[in-house]
This record gives sequence, structure tokens and C-alpha cells, in this order.
Amino acid sequence: MDVSVDALKHRTVAHDTEPGAFLPPEAPIHMPVQNLAAMPERFHRESTPETAPRGLWARRAFVFGGAIALTLFGAYEMNLVLNSEGVTILGVVVLTLFVILGAWIALSFMSCLGGFLSALTGGGLGLGITKDGPLPTLSTRTAILMPTYNEDPNRVLAGLRAIYESLVACGRIDAFDVFILSDTTNPDVWIEEERAFLALRDAMGEGARIFYRRRAHNVDRKAGNLGEWVRRFGGAYRQMLTLDADSLMDGGVIVRIVSAMERHEHVGLIQTLPIIVGGRTLFARMQQFAGRVYGPMIARGIAWWHGSEGNYWGHNAVIRTKAFAEQAGLPHLRGRPPFGGHILSHDFVEAALMRRGGWAIHMVPALIGSFEESPPSLTDVAIRDRRWCQGNLQHYKLLTTRGMHWVSRLHMLMGIGSYITSPLWLLFLLFGILISLQSHFYRPEYFGQTKTLYPHWPQVDPVQAKYVFIGTMAVLLAPKVFAFIALCFDRVDMRACGGMVRVFISILLETLLGGLIAPIAMLIQTSGVLSILMGRDSGWNAQRREDDRVPLAQIARNYWVFTAFGIVLAVAAWSVSQALFFWMTPVLLGLVLAIPLAALTASRSVGLRLRAMGLLTIVEETRLPQVMMLAIAADEASEGMGGGEACAMLRSSPMLLDAHRSNLPPARRPGDPVDAALLIGLVKLREAASLQAALAKLTRQEKAAVLASEEGVSLVTSLP
Repeated sequence: MDVSVDALKHRTVAHDTEPGAFLPPEAPIHMPVQNLAAMPERFHRESTPETAPRGLWARRAFVFGGAIALTLFGAYEMNLVLNSEGVTILGVVVLTLFVILGAWIALSFMSCLGGFLSALTGGGLGLGITKDGPLPTLSTRTAILMPTYNEDPNRVLAGLRAIYESLVACGRIDAFDVFILSDTTNPDVWIEEERAFLALRDAMGEGARIFYRRRAHNVDRKAGNLGEWVRRFGGAYRQMLTLDADSLMDGGVIVRIVSAMERHEHVGLIQTLPIIVGGRTLFARMQQFAGRVYGPMIARGIAWWHGSEGNYWGHNAVIRTKAFAEQAGLPHLRGRPPFGGHILSHDFVEAALMRRGGWAIHMVPALIGSFEESPPSLTDVAIRDRRWCQGNLQHYKLLTTRGMHWVSRLHMLMGIGSYITSPLWLLFLLFGILISLQSHFYRPEYFGQTKTLYPHWPQVDPVQAKYVFIGTMAVLLAPKVFAFIALCFDRVDMRACGGMVRVFISILLETLLGGLIAPIAMLIQTSGVLSILMGRDSGWNAQRREDDRVPLAQIARNYWVFTAFGIVLAVAAWSVSQALFFWMTPVLLGLVLAIPLAALTASRSVGLRLRAMGLLTIVEETRLPQVMMLAIAADEASEGMGGGEACAMLRSSPMLLDAHRSNLPPARRPGDPVDAALLIGLVKLREAASLQAALAKLTRQEKAAVLASEEGVSLVTSLP
């Protein structure tokens, strides 16, 4: 294999590691905090990346021109519905809301249409990447980064082990080092992480390039976690592959995108399309079916017109370390949370800043082999969505960043819009009721004093409204139709999903349940937006990934307000007119049935029963990829291993205790800030008659602090 001098330098630095060390020698790289008010040094206003597809301007003209045309046509038709007898204030308000929401829908439709046309014409993967054929050789080193925060260590490392073994099977493991980057605050999970890490490295054999680092202070959350690694170790690696705690990637896919990064020196990031897998509840299975059947088409459309100005979703992407260090140092935003402080949704911003600095950002959605999991229930999605909502709304402060590409600004606007549209839909619904109420009490004169052949229609034209509704639904459902047609051309995947009839039934089922859930999600997102506007911070909690049964009483407590709101809306609609009530039935049904819907979709038994019937089935369930088989085997092998209380684990395993001690952070030096948690924890340990008595008094923060100090560990192991 031809290896450059620079690559050999990288390899030498990376491999010079003491046996048993948790980390390799540091290879620092400068990562300056970016000044958003000034142009970056590498900025070239007229520069177009060499990897930008030809005719990109025409693709964008097609998408935006079509979206504008559809929006104008819809606005014209809606104006006929609302203001057929003259302009009214309510009519103008509803028309304005319709135009904003219609533009959002039209842009999504045109983007998906572009993806559909690209799929039919057999567009390539881009960047010279191929699905098949021999794997390319690699000449540089890549770090695989697995950030984790209070996650189940055995579950996380089972996926990491599968990725490692997949690279071994590809014969390319020598080009990769693996880092577990822990931000865990729970001391019991922390020590279990160390135990699982040591077990993984031992299982992978002597010389396995797997490392572990825990930060004692979670500065800037995940962005700070990755940034700290880059500053300490980034100089030894040309690329880094960022993962999430539930990520899984095929070794062959990793090799192909890393090779593409090596061939194209001006590419800063290559994002894959993570396919949702492993769902067992009905909700998770709906999510993974939609993501597998509609997702590639939608993502292909996005990549088709994004070109070299793509986006970053925070994981399952290869990043050029130099580009990230040079451009992606995130500043703190002025003000207090939720809008000030560190940037929550850092991935969009990091991609935008790298593109601002002249690096191309690409997505390769047609390369299948990148996987993730879905939250098991609507409740879990709502918790995660609240944090995402805050992060996206925070981006309004970044829209004025100097030198940012207009497509990058659009990414941020679309992120903001994905949450702002929920309260706008609610306003559209409520103002629609007001218009109907106005029409109910307004008594039109169909024939005035002047004799005429045609009557004067009322202000709201019901016939025209029906046509507008049908047209809107057609645009909304078109992506699903496109995806079904595209799947019909792929007989192998169609059979793997259960055949044409089962796929069609699955689409109907997912559309029906998704439509019923939509108004609940609308209110959840609306409440999230309102709470952020009121100044409430989302915090940072570990995501629940297990699909344990949620008690019905808890579901009722969480969702009764949606049912109550649905009943109020139903009464209001019925009091205005029966026609309005029946028009609003889809929205009303979803709200009134919020509690049983949440319980039904969170059910594992219902999800597995549908799986047994061949419904909501995806390709990866009937043709299990090798990396998923490896993950299942690793997960089964780790069942019943480890767990428990941190001090007990250290006292019961001399090997774990020695490894923990040898990798403790440096002792406090004179002049360092006082660690109050450590001081209080040490006092409690010294005064305790036994370890059990001490543990009963220690807080979680104090326990973590004493386990991070040599004196604390000595006290823990010496107490009776």
C-alpha cells in the first residue's frame, strides 16, 4: 500500500502508546473560537468547490422556482376561498398563514420531486464513491469517536464492537483508532464504562487501538466533548468519524467515505443517511418504516440541490480534522439560556462554519450501511424534541454571521421553521374556526336589488375550499407516493419489505396513525416553543432507549391536556356548524384519542405483532446486514455482565482498580480552583465508620469527585 510521508507521520504519533494506557500520547492541534462578526481567513466569496455537481444552479432554480409557483397558485386559490365577497381582516390573517405554511410544504414537495427524478435517472452517489467493487486502500489514519453521556455502557460498546469487527472483516482496521469519549456524570455508570472498555479491548486482542477518556466537567456538552478531543489528540488524525451512542456503521461504508475524503482535499465533511433500525414498539416501527421507505427519497432530494453546501446531523459522518479545528470552534452566544450561552444544536453551525471557511460539505444518502435507533415512544421523542427545539430556535442569533453561504443560512432557517410551523398551524386552525364562526352569523344576500343570473356567494366558498384541501393533501402525500413508485422499481427491496401489497398497507397504516399523531405533535412542539420564549432552559438529560412498558396512569397524566383541548375544539366546531365539525374530524380525533394513541404506539407487543404479520417491515429486518448481526452477538455476549455500585466494582476487581488508579486525572496543583464536591466528599469518607455509611451520605457529584482523586479512591478501598 502506498503511504505518504505525512500519513506515516500520523501513524507513528498515533501508535506510540504505552500498554494498558487509557489514552495515546497527545497530539495537540489549535482550534480557535470563531469570530462570527468577521470574515474567516480562508473565505473566498466567488469560490465554488471542485466537488460541486454540474448544473447545481439549475437544480436550485427548479426547486425554488417550483416552490414559488406552487405557493403563488395556492395563495390565489385560497384567496378565492376566503375573500370571494371582499377583503376581511380574518381572511387576510388566514391567507398570510396559509402562504407561509404553503411555502414550507411546497419547498419540501419540490425537493422530494428532485430526489425522485434523480433516483429514476440513476444519479450516482457522488464524490466518486461506489456501492460495490473492491474496497479502496487507505493512506491516512482516522479516529472513530463515540461520545456517551450516562448511557448503558454495555449497550453502547456492543455497537462499537460491531463496528470494530466489521472493519477487521474488511481488512482495514489498521487505518482506524477508536475513542470512547465519556461525559458521564453518574459515578456508577462511569466505573461500569471503564470495566466495559477494558473488557472490549481485551476481547479485541493485543494491540487493539481502542481508547477511553472521561471529562470531569461537561463544558459545552457534546460540542465541548468533541472539541476537547480535537484540541488534545486531533493532530494525529487526518479524519474523524463522529458517532452517537446508538450509532452503527458498516465497515465497508466507512472505508469508502474515508477514501473519498482522502481523494478530495477540499471536502470538509461527508454525511451519510442513518437508517433507523431495531424498533420494537409500534411508534419506533412506524419511525423506522418511514425513514427507510420515504427517507432515502427525501434525503436524495436534499442532497440533489444542496450539492457542496450540505448539512451535518451530528453523527455518522466523516469530518476532516483540519477543517473542523480551523473553522468549527464555537463561541458562546450573548445572553442567558435558552437563547444565550453555548450552542446546543452545534452540528448545523459546525457545517455552516466549515463551508464558510471554503470547505465543501456533502451528503451521500444512497450509500446504505449507516444506522441508528429511534426513541421508543412519542413521550421520548417529545423530551428529545424539546432540546432540539431550543437548539434550533437559538440559531436566529447566527443568521447574521459574516461570510456564511446562503444555503447554510437556509439550513438554519429551515431548522427554525420546523418548530415555528407548529404554532403557526395551530393559529391557522383557530383562525379558521373564527372565520367559520363569522360566516355562521353573517347572513349573505344571494340576490340583491339588482337582478342577476348568478347569486352572490358567501365569504367562504365551500366548493373552492374542497379543491384547495384536496390539492394541499396531494402535495403533502406526494413524497410517499414517489417513494412507493421508486420502491416498485426495486423488486429485491420490495420483496424484503414484505411485497407490494404489504408495503401498500403499511404506508396506509403509517399515514393514518401519523395523521392522528400529528395534532398531538403540533401541540407538543407549540408548548416547547412557548416555554423557550418564556425563558425556560431544556437542560441535558440522557435519552431513554429501552422500550419498557409505560404505565397507563403515567400516559394519562402526560396526555390528558391534549384530550381536553380536543374536546373543547370539538364542542366549539359543533356549535359553529356540523360541516366544520366534520372537516376538523382528523384533527379532533387525534387530540381526543391522545391517551389511547400514546399507549398504543408505545406498545411493544403491538409492534411485534405487526412485524409477525409482515407490516411496517424494512429491508434490514429480512436481510440482516453483517454489522447488525455482529451488534446483536455482542449485545447478547454482554448480557448480565458488570453493573452495580461503583465502589463495589472497584473493590471486587483488582485489575479494574489498578487500571482506574493509573488513569486518574492529575492531582490538584496550587492555584487550581477549589473543588467543593471533592473536599466535602473526602470529609464524609474520613468521618464514616464504614463504606456503606459513607455512601449513604455522599451525593452523586461528591461520589464522582472522590473517585476521580487518588486520596478518595484510597479511602474508598480502605474503609470496612
